[in-house]
Amino acid sequence: MAGDQKAKGKKEQMKGKAKETAGRAVGNERMTAEGRAEKAKGDARQAKEKGKDTLKP
Repeated sequence: MAGDQKAKGKKEQMKGKAKETAGRAVGNERMTAEGRAEKAKGDARQAKEKGKDTLKP
């Protein structure tokens, strides 16, 4: 289950990065901001899962 969440977090990070880059390329601030938000969400999910792994016995 944790692997699924890690993969989901990684996917969100990549999708957010791509959206942010595309937004910058076309000069669309809204798309850039949405990309940053998605990337941050993926970062948070990854951090949460890493924390869970650290606490496992």
